[in-house]
Amino acid sequence: MLEKNASEKKSGAGQYFTPRPLINVIVKLIDPKVGERCNDPAAGTFGFMIAADRYLKSKTDDYFDLDPQQAEFQRKEAFSGMELVKDTHRLALMNALLHGIEGRIEHGDSLSNNGKWLKNFDVILTNPPFGTKKGGERATRDDLTYETSNKQLNFLQLIYNALKADGNARAAVVVPDNVLFESGVGAQIRRDLMDKCNLHTILRLPTGIFYAQGVKTNVLFFTRGKTDKGNTKEVWVYDLRTNMPSFGKRNPLTEEHFEGFIKAYTAEDRRKVKDERWNVFTREEIAKKGDSLDIGLIADESLSVYENLPDPIDSAEEAIAKLEQAIALLNEVVDELKAVEEDEVVSK
Repeated sequence: MLEKNASEKKSGAGQYFTPRPLINVIVKLIDPKVGERCNDPAAGTFGFMIAADRYLKSKTDDYFDLDPQQAEFQRKEAFSGMELVKDTHRLALMNALLHGIEGRIEHGDSLSNNGKWLKNFDVILTNPPFGTKKGGERATRDDLTYETSNKQLNFLQLIYNALKADGNARAAVVVPDNVLFESGVGAQIRRDLMDKCNLHTILRLPTGIFYAQGVKTNVLFFTRGKTDKGNTKEVWVYDLRTNMPSFGKRNPLTEEHFEGFIKAYTAEDRRKVKDERWNVFTREEIAKKGDSLDIGLIADESLSVYENLPDPIDSAEEAIAKLEQAIALLNEVVDELKAVEEDEVVSK
């Protein structure tokens, strides 16, 4: 139902829907364990946690292989999350209930002080919302080191600081391209991430897999170190974006599309993998680029091949989606201006 709703709407449900094949691949690679505390600070409909629960149930015969105390932990404490949008939070509660999960699912803003309970996790799996915080204001949490109005950068520093500093706690986070290259405070946050964590893998995702067709996204895979310095030595990048088919309703993304990436990610010796999409960059090379992580994209054949031009229907739908987004934003501005005028009339 959620997938159908997301695919049929240009806004609304689509904004918090992450493709299930992508979620399943991320969960499989992060490999959560029984007894670990897993969290999604931008929970949406709780899809990541539901998938992690299903993954562990498949390995333990629906938890029947566990002792009663372990099974109780899995049901009541293993999975938690926080969601800002009220209706979405309701869906998350319903989704968890239907899957037998009784974990903590809070309604609120993870980037406010109400989100301070988000800490000491073994696993974080999340797709934070795209776009800017309403009005461009900064996060109100007072424990974030770097101040910025970029919501994704705030979520990123929230996430790596919420992992246990034990050398095992790990995260997979979906982020738009701007997180990889934004200068100034963006570079400082990426530097802090690479110091505190081993940012070992970046997956450059195809375009067209989210509700906003033009949004370019990536998955960052990292493990929190035991110390706060020098944890990233090299970053492996897999380009699943360039020279890929156009994804959409007529050509949906499937788990089979990730086969090459999974093979490279799980290889005993990553250097022996023969795949042009798979490249490595040392920490020193990244530093020379101003700590930009906008790296690893291969040569785009479509730039020289006429047949590879995008589908005109997809292009038209993308343009319509952008226009609808712009209209929605303008309507919000008009509503706010009207509210201000009404307040002024009342005060007079």
